[in-house]
Amino acid sequence: MDIKSAKQRIEELRGIIEYHAKKYYDDDEPEISDFEYDMLMNELKSLEKEFPDLVTEDSMTQKVGGHVKEGFSQVTHKVPLQSLQDVFSIEELEEFDKRVKKQLNGKAVNYVVETKIDGLSVALEYIDGKFIRGATRGNGLIGEDVTENLKTIKNIPKKLNEKVNITVRGEVFIGSKEFEKMNEEREIMGETLFANARNAAAGSLRQLDSKITATRPLDIFIFNVQSLENNKFNSHNEQLNYLKKLGFNINPVHNYCTGIDEAIKAVKEIGENRDSLSFGIDGAVIKVDELDLRETLGVTAKTPRWAIAYKYPPEQKQTILKDIVCQVGRTGAITPMAILEPVRVAGSLISKTTLHNEDFVIEKDLKIGDTVIIQKAGDVIPEVVSVVKEKRTGNEKDFTMPKVCPVCGAPAVREEGEAVTRCTGIECSAKALRSIVHFSSKVGMDIDGLGYSIIEQLIDRGLIKNISDIYTLKLEDIASLKKNGKKFAQNLVDSINKSKSNDLAKLITALGIRHVGSRMARTLAKKYRTMDNLMQASFEELSMQNDIGEVTANSIYEFFRQSQTIDLLDKLKQANVNMESLEEESTDNRFEGQIFVLTGSLEKFTRDEASEIIERLGGKTSSSVSKKTTYVLAGEDAGSKLIKAQNLGITIISEEDFDNMIK
Repeated sequence: MDIKSAKQRIEELRGIIEYHAKKYYDDDEPEISDFEYDMLMNELKSLEKEFPDLVTEDSMTQKVGGHVKEGFSQVTHKVPLQSLQDVFSIEELEEFDKRVKKQLNGKAVNYVVETKIDGLSVALEYIDGKFIRGATRGNGLIGEDVTENLKTIKNIPKKLNEKVNITVRGEVFIGSKEFEKMNEEREIMGETLFANARNAAAGSLRQLDSKITATRPLDIFIFNVQSLENNKFNSHNEQLNYLKKLGFNINPVHNYCTGIDEAIKAVKEIGENRDSLSFGIDGAVIKVDELDLRETLGVTAKTPRWAIAYKYPPEQKQTILKDIVCQVGRTGAITPMAILEPVRVAGSLISKTTLHNEDFVIEKDLKIGDTVIIQKAGDVIPEVVSVVKEKRTGNEKDFTMPKVCPVCGAPAVREEGEAVTRCTGIECSAKALRSIVHFSSKVGMDIDGLGYSIIEQLIDRGLIKNISDIYTLKLEDIASLKKNGKKFAQNLVDSINKSKSNDLAKLITALGIRHVGSRMARTLAKKYRTMDNLMQASFEELSMQNDIGEVTANSIYEFFRQSQTIDLLDKLKQANVNMESLEEESTDNRFEGQIFVLTGSLEKFTRDEASEIIERLGGKTSSSVSKKTTYVLAGEDAGSKLIKAQNLGITIISEEDFDNMIK
C-alpha cells in the first residue's frame, strides 16, 4: 500500500473507530461486537506502525476511549488509569516477553495472569480506611465522580480492616446469571433490553440518580493497587493478598507464573474454562509481578510496558442444522430456534441457539438440514454465522413461521413494520407473567402490592396461572410468600377486591390489546359503555370511529373473537369484576372538533385529568402542535410547544381560561 492509500484508509478507520468508541464508552450502546472493534483498531495500529509519519496525537491508538458524562463532577486521577495493549496470538505474547527481557537486560521475569473482566474500570480512594471517593476511568486522566453510585455496591467495603490511605483499581460488572434475569425482567416490563453485561454495568454505574443504580445487580473485583502510603510490598501478588486481607473482593482468577511458558499455559487454561465462570471476560491479562521491574519498564502515554491483554478469538465450528422449532417468550414473541448436531465451541457443548426472527432466517438463507458455521458471540451467546452452501445435497427443507402459537394455538401475527411474530392469546401460559404484570399495573387495574416479584412467586408456586386466578387468591396463599406476611396479604386482598369496581376503561387497558392504550380505552368505554357492546362491535363499525385506524380496529375485533378472550372475560364476570362504564353519559359536546395540546406544569389539574375532561366534552388531545391544533393549554415552564404555537398563531390559554371554558 502506498502512503496516499494508507493515509486515506487511516483517516477512514479513525472516523469509524471514534464513532464506535463513543457508542461503547460514552453512550453504553455498542453497535458492533468487541471483536469487530478490536479488528478495526488492530488494522489502524498496523498501518500506523508501517507509516509512523501518519501517527497523530488525536488518533484512538494514542488515547483512552472514554469521556466525562455531563452531570457528573470531574475527578483528576492521581495515578492515571491506563488501558492495555491488546494482542490476539500466542506469538504476540512471546514477543511481549522478549521486549520485556530486552529492556531488563535478559533478567528473568515472573508474571501474574488474570481474567480480563468485561466491565467498567473504576478507582476507589480510602483515607484512614474509610471510602471517601470513587471515579470512573474516563479518559484515563480525568474520570467521573460516581461515589454515591458505588456506595450501592455491596462488595465495596465502606470501611477497611486497617486504617490505611490507599487507592485501588477495580472492574464493576454484572454477573452472567444476574444479567440474564435483569434483561428478562426488562422484557416483561416492556423496557429496552441491554445489549450485553458490560454496557448494562456501565450504564447502571453512570446513572445520575443513585436510586436507579441501587436496583441493578452490580458487583466488583479489585485487581490493582494504584497508590499506597508506606508501601512495603515487592510484588503484585503480595499486593493482591493484602487487598484481600483489607476486605476487598479481589479478582478470583490470578495465577502466579514463573516465566512466559507458564503464563501462556495459564492463558490457555482460562480460555478453556471461561464458560464455567460466573462473570463475563473479554480476555486474559499478563502482568509483570515484581514492582521494581515495573518501575524500570515504565509506561507509554496510553499503556504500561509491563502488562498486556490477550483477546480470545471467537472459535468457529461447522455442524448440522437438524431442525428449526419455535419458542414463545414471555412477551408473546415467537422465536425460531436452531436445533443443532451437538458441537463443542469455546469450551461449551452447543446443541441449540436462537435464530432471532423470520428475517434472520431469510437473510442467512437457512434451510433444515444445512451445514452451518457457528461461533460464540462475545464468548457468551452461540450464533449461526453462515451456511456452507457447497455442502447442500438438495434434501434440505425450507422453514416457515407458524400461523398459530405453538403453545396455546391462538393466531400468530406479524404486523407490518415489525420483525417479530407474536402470539395473540391472552391466556397463553408462555406469556402469563407478562400478561398478569400488565393487568395489575398502575395503568391497568392498579392492584397495589401485586408487582413483578410477587407475581413471579405466585406463578412459581402454582398459585396462579392466568389473569382470572388473581381473583381466586386466598389470604393464606399470599401470606405464605413473606415472613409475618398477614398484614401484606390483607392489604393485597383489599386491593384486589377494590380493583373489581374499576371503570370499564381501566379493564380495557389492562387486557393489553395491541395498539390500545389508556386513552384509546377511555374512547372505547365512552362509546360502547359495556364490555358486551364492545365485544359485539364489527370491524366496519370500529374502523369508522375517528380515533381508530384500520390496524387498531382489526386488532380489537380479532382480540374479542378469540376463545381465550371470551373465556377470560367470563371468569372475570363470575368474579364480579365491573364490565360497565361508570362515567356518566354526557350530552355536552362543547369541545367537539377541537384539538388541545397540553404543555408545561399545570397546578389545578394533572395532565391526565385535563385530558379526560377535554375528551368527556367531545374534544381531543394531541402531543404535538400543528396547524390543526385549536388551543394550547400552557402551564408554568412551557417550552418549545408554546413557541411553535405562537409562531403558528394558535390560541394559547391558561389554566384559568380552561377552568372558565369547562364551567
